[in-house]
Amino acid sequence: MGVMRFEVHPASLLDEWPELHRAYISGFDGRVFPTRIEVEGNVIACRRQAGDSGKLHIAWPVEGFGRPVVTTSCLREQDEAYNLTVELARGKICQVRNQLATWEGVGMKIPDEFFPIHKESHKLFAQAVCLQGDAAKSSELASQAIVKSCKAAELLVDAYIEQRLAVRRHRSQQLPASLGCNLGNTVPGNEWPSQICTKFTAASIPVSWKHVEPAEGEYFWELYDEQVDWCTENKMLMRGGPLLDMSPGGLPAWLSQWEHDFFNLQSFLCDYVETAISRYLGKIRTWEISSRVNTGGALQLNEENRLTLVARTLEVARQVDEEAKLLIRVDQPWGEYQARGQHRLSPAQFIDALLRCGVGLSGVNLEVAVGYSSRGSASRDVLDFSRMIDQWSTLEIPLHVTLIAPSATTADEHADADVQVDPAGWKSAWSQQMQAEWLDAHLPLLMAKQSVVGIFWGNLSDAGPHEYPNSGLISADGTPKQTLAQFADTRAQHWS
Repeated sequence: MGVMRFEVHPASLLDEWPELHRAYISGFDGRVFPTRIEVEGNVIACRRQAGDSGKLHIAWPVEGFGRPVVTTSCLREQDEAYNLTVELARGKICQVRNQLATWEGVGMKIPDEFFPIHKESHKLFAQAVCLQGDAAKSSELASQAIVKSCKAAELLVDAYIEQRLAVRRHRSQQLPASLGCNLGNTVPGNEWPSQICTKFTAASIPVSWKHVEPAEGEYFWELYDEQVDWCTENKMLMRGGPLLDMSPGGLPAWLSQWEHDFFNLQSFLCDYVETAISRYLGKIRTWEISSRVNTGGALQLNEENRLTLVARTLEVARQVDEEAKLLIRVDQPWGEYQARGQHRLSPAQFIDALLRCGVGLSGVNLEVAVGYSSRGSASRDVLDFSRMIDQWSTLEIPLHVTLIAPSATTADEHADADVQVDPAGWKSAWSQQMQAEWLDAHLPLLMAKQSVVGIFWGNLSDAGPHEYPNSGLISADGTPKQTLAQFADTRAQHWS
């Protein structure tokens, strides 16, 4: 068994570290190794079957940036423990330097203020390496180097956004991507035209099987019929689904009696997809057929079964509506869930397998849910976010992105009880202001990416049943949150 060890200084950093269990090692090609994390005093031991060199990804406290995932450079296994802070600084500096070279190579103008900060990060890192005999002092200097490198990364990404958006605005007077929100299980209200139509151009209507058919043979379409009629009346683009949620508890409970009868189960899933798309034929032209297909968990289906079911339901959807755009939702798009050792395929490999099947997949919806300790993805800085989108763009299919983040750390009685808000927050504790600032940091970047054709918020209101706590744009009492206005403000600022 391969083992990599990392010393943490000061050891107090290991106290109350909720994200430690989500650390993992990946190969130089991005493949995530099943990783077991153990703590031995102030040493973190990362155990895996392979003995190849690899990169450690770990949520690390960075002053001014909260606790984002920071990555080491590619390291070989050795008997002596690495100084974790020094290696994280090395990895972050290399990441910024490589991105700098890439963007300079395509003609991007680098802002003058970037270079002094980038140079300072190198200087601090060099001092940290020279003082590794004094682990505490070395770690302190390396921590400062990480902070400087993260600031340099933000400046670099800000410059990229500004220049890319200038090019896109020159080519098109209108934003060539739809901005929308998932309407969830909320009944259309009189305030919706002013709250939604002025902020968004599209809406996602769940048409969730779990809510449509809670008991076998009993259908409740009324809510989604109302939402479709409202969107039609207000000239909103519509995206239906996800029809099938492959996560734990995402499918109707009554299906559990068929979980060991794969062929009957497949028949039920296909029948629902056919029924739902037929009902809204000619009204909804973009459908999200399945969600969480890569992570799974529903009915203990393995990867092979999920691939078969997803491929078959896509074929059925295409037969019903030959002109529809068919999407699949991928959660945890960085692939960190693979560290548990229960998945063979990375998220991109799962989608690539579907594309090779020729089932008519029109695009992928990437679900980016941050700020939750038990589900979703750990926080990353904007450079990591940009690189993830670029990696998915290599599949050369349109990308939709669904964003989710909390606005408070308090209890949410309408949310999934199994999902908890991470109190560590983003740059500071989660609040309505932090939720809005998080959106403002990521929305312009997505608008700048040519491969992104749809940007959606994952939940409209905290009043109805929803999965992620405090993730709505409207409070449970009906009060709009700051994030709702931020959509319009960000769009006006960057695409006026």
